[in-house]
Amino acid sequence: MDNDKPQQDKVGMMDVVKSVFAAMFGVQSDKNRQRDFQQASMVPYIVVGFVFVLVFVLGLMGLVSLITPN
Repeated sequence: MDNDKPQQDKVGMMDVVKSVFAAMFGVQSDKNRQRDFQQASMVPYIVVGFVFVLVFVLGLMGLVSLITPN
C-alpha cells in the first residue's frame, strides 16, 4: 500500500450536484476541483451535468414562452 498518497474520500451524490452547480457558474473552489478530479469515475459528474444543462435549457424555454405572446 502506498503511504505517500493521501486517502481519497468518496463523494456523495449531493457533493457531485454541488460541484457541478458551482463549476457551471464558475465559483468552484480549487480544493473541491482537485477532490473531484481525484475520483475514480467521472460518470456521475457527466450525468449530473447533462441533467443540469437540460433542466436549465428547458427552464429558459419555458420562461421565454411565458413572456412572449403566442
